[in-house]
Amino acid sequence: MRPLVRTAALSGYVELCRSLGVDPQALMKRVGLDTAALAVQDRWISGAAAVQVLELSAAASGHEDFGVLMAEFRRFSNLGPVSLVVREEPDVRNALGLLIRHQHMYNEVLHTRLSEGDGLATLKVDLRLGEAMEARQATELAVAAYHRILRGFLHTRWQPLSVWFRHSAPADAASHRRVFGPIVEFGREFDGIVFYADDLDAPNAMADPLLREYARQYFETIAVPKDTTVADRVRELIEALLPSGRCSVEQVARSLGVDRRTVHRHLASSGETFSSLLNTTRMHLAEQFVANPRRSLTEISDLLGFSSLSAFSRWFREQFGCSPRAWRSDRSRQQLPAQD
Repeated sequence: MRPLVRTAALSGYVELCRSLGVDPQALMKRVGLDTAALAVQDRWISGAAAVQVLELSAAASGHEDFGVLMAEFRRFSNLGPVSLVVREEPDVRNALGLLIRHQHMYNEVLHTRLSEGDGLATLKVDLRLGEAMEARQATELAVAAYHRILRGFLHTRWQPLSVWFRHSAPADAASHRRVFGPIVEFGREFDGIVFYADDLDAPNAMADPLLREYARQYFETIAVPKDTTVADRVRELIEALLPSGRCSVEQVARSLGVDRRTVHRHLASSGETFSSLLNTTRMHLAEQFVANPRRSLTEISDLLGFSSLSAFSRWFREQFGCSPRAWRSDRSRQQLPAQD
């Protein structure tokens, strides 16, 4: 089944379209949606359709910043019932953790991860649509929405250390700088926000301690459990363990608190093996890392858990049909603007 999103994901869409002089109904009709559905924000619609209509709207309006502009219409309540309990968590760590843990309740496309290291916190945003499609606007909308949420938790003048996007910079990045500040960067290796880990321990500015228990009790009656498979958990562990050089099925099994045979058995039931997950995870990360000219190939080899640069180069050629240097060069040429 393809992932769905609540209609609240398109909150502010109609108003923004009209302000930019485009017809929202005509654009939504092209992807099988109707503006009338947006009147009830708890309805579920196709995630792919929501992503597509944002791309169409950016093109029709001539605004590459469409997703960023739309985020400015967002309110915390657009998150639905989960917002009631998240806003009462005592600190940013608990509030953000709860929001991420239950993101499937408001958006099945959105996959967000929070990691910490060397005094920094990194919030990575990933959109999983089940098919390849352009998602620049939806990505910028999601990152900008998280930026607004973090400001709500902390302070309206709070700024992260950096905001990263994998895609190239727009022709005019004025709206991005206005929303995120001068720290927004494009052509990086992931989409997300980097900030000081100490911010996670800051008190949640929205919280009312007297309401927390009431909010928790209410949420427990409506919370929908997420069906996280063993394969999902193994993928996450592989990505976390690769840079350490200790990514093995034994290490993953220990992290899960089971033996290796149990891991193999669960993966086999979903048609996967540890080797297949390791390889697909490496391929996914390799595409991100090699496309970034700031990363040396030696550094990428280490991040992907290879024993040497030559071993990484051999593997890359087997998977992509060319050397990583040639792949990077070809990717750079594809991103050059067309000459008149």
